[in-house]
Amino acid sequence: MTLLLDDVTLTYPDGMGRLTALDGVSLDVPAGRLTAVVGPSGSGKSSLLAVAATLITPDSGRVVVAGHETTRLSPAERAVLRRRDIGIIFQQPNLVPSLTALEQLQVMADLDGRKPSAMRDRARELLASVGLADQAHRRPYQLSGGQRQRVTIARALVNEPAVLLVDEPTSALDRQRGEAVLDLLAELTVERGTATVLVTHDRAHIGIADRVTEMTDGRLRTLVRA
Repeated sequence: MTLLLDDVTLTYPDGMGRLTALDGVSLDVPAGRLTAVVGPSGSGKSSLLAVAATLITPDSGRVVVAGHETTRLSPAERAVLRRRDIGIIFQQPNLVPSLTALEQLQVMADLDGRKPSAMRDRARELLASVGLADQAHRRPYQLSGGQRQRVTIARALVNEPAVLLVDEPTSALDRQRGEAVLDLLAELTVERGTATVLVTHDRAHIGIADRVTEMTDGRLRTLVRA
């Protein structure tokens, strides 16, 4: 399995006690498959993503990304793992206003210690794969909301991640553009062989998933499995 959460528990300080955000959560996501996690606000979805992204270390349990048990890694090692093996797509595109679509992707290579010029061809190929080959030199303000989200998707794939974590990617889009973005994510999951987790509160989005799970009060259960 490319992404594995095994009996993960996460708590936060809450006054004199602890609040349980994740309660014995287990989830395995194979390469080339998309798992949707649905549930209301406050159910633990964001905590699950943060743990899977190695941004938070759980109280107990195992998190394995691309064969690496992340709870045994140092903070510096986890940062390298995130950069090279985990792609994250947030609710908002968070693009750098001064950079073109092409440069948004190339800067990821710079963060990984590679020359941006060496990534130009790959960046162009990724923009083409999300339907933006002719928008490479446009800046964010020159792109529609759907196009900006597509740039974000391409940027998350620059370093060929094993795991793709997606947080409410259509929250700022109308239904038509949102459906197009979701269809694209499903296609790229198969084409790129990523283990993809899509977090959403909208059950209308779950049709693209190979498996659907529901988060309630920090607990996860499978609703549909391919």
